[in-house]
Amino acid sequence: MQTSIGKRYNFKTILLIIGIIFVAFNLRPSITAVGPLISDIRSDTGMSNSLAGMLTTLPLLAFAGLSILTPKIAQKFGNEITILFGLILLAIGTFVRPTDLVSLLFFGTLLIGSGIAICNVLLPGIIKQKFALQVGLMTGIYTLAMSGAASIASGVSVPLAHGLNFGWQGSLAFWGILTVIAFIIWLPQLRRNGESKKQQAANPTNSSVWSSKLAWQVTLFMGLQSFLFYCLVAWLPEILHSGGMSLALSGWMVSLMQIVGLPSTIIAPYLAGRLTNQKPIMVVVGILYLIGFIFLLIGGHISIVLVSVLLLGVAQGATIGLSLTFLSLRARDSKQAANLSGMAQSIGYLLAAVGPFIVGYLFDLTTSWDLPIMIMLSVCVVMMFFGMKAGRNAYV
Repeated sequence: MQTSIGKRYNFKTILLIIGIIFVAFNLRPSITAVGPLISDIRSDTGMSNSLAGMLTTLPLLAFAGLSILTPKIAQKFGNEITILFGLILLAIGTFVRPTDLVSLLFFGTLLIGSGIAICNVLLPGIIKQKFALQVGLMTGIYTLAMSGAASIASGVSVPLAHGLNFGWQGSLAFWGILTVIAFIIWLPQLRRNGESKKQQAANPTNSSVWSSKLAWQVTLFMGLQSFLFYCLVAWLPEILHSGGMSLALSGWMVSLMQIVGLPSTIIAPYLAGRLTNQKPIMVVVGILYLIGFIFLLIGGHISIVLVSVLLLGVAQGATIGLSLTFLSLRARDSKQAANLSGMAQSIGYLLAAVGPFIVGYLFDLTTSWDLPIMIMLSVCVVMMFFGMKAGRNAYV
């Protein structure tokens, strides 16, 4: 039975909403907490810079690989129990990872990526199934929870490690507490698992999405926005530092970019859910993104850089929210939403994984950030094109 938030505020619905929010809380902190601690991890383990970089790349590769398989697993066991399994993998990985033994460090990281991938793929399907009349609002809520937790994890990982003397091991393991809480809160949803399996089995919709032109447009939009997001998170501090800004202030600019994007992660999906055609939203967001990159390319005065960071942050938050909303809006039912989600996230996170490498390679090749920024600006134009196509009022 599909549930509308506006019409039914019963206990089961509220419990499901809380469960979705707490699952979303766990989808990024275990990844974003690593970056600020990389120097500590390298110092204790003796690993190289390139190998340490794999600690943030490996989860993205796990996302890409497991996203395709997750809908099939869910069709066999049900969405709710599969998400619970994802949380178990995430918890085990979070508690296994904080060790000086490099093999266990990477094994835990792989488990974390696998657990997050499962939850990433299935949440849009559950929202489509349970909140068909409130897709935009619910997607915005869980995207805000996901992005907010990611920002907090980036900011508090070093204070946890050094201020509270947890060390990098304790700082990374800290986020396992949040996973255990999400596990407990999600347990009541297992009562609905049988219903979920029956609905999927009875669903006559052809869920093959790989041959759909619209599905590819949604996929490429998600992939290119992921490419831009991870490129900016990885390289914006270096870009700003090369322009004369201190490393400390450059780091704060990245935090600011993510924080100002939080409101748009819920506003854009909410508006998208209320419109039959999302092209107007995509036009506005695309213009903000383009101006942000142009100002970043111009650089120079701190005011220009600040405007660039603010515009990029707002546009970035909106495109993340829109890409996740399209997974539900462009699908006819929860089964198709899960399959579209698996397709879009597998390709999307593959692009996200190679994006920072490509940008770094171009900088090494030219010893200038002009070409990498122009490439990102060009990717933004292509992303806008596919976003416009994905914004049509149609189903895959």
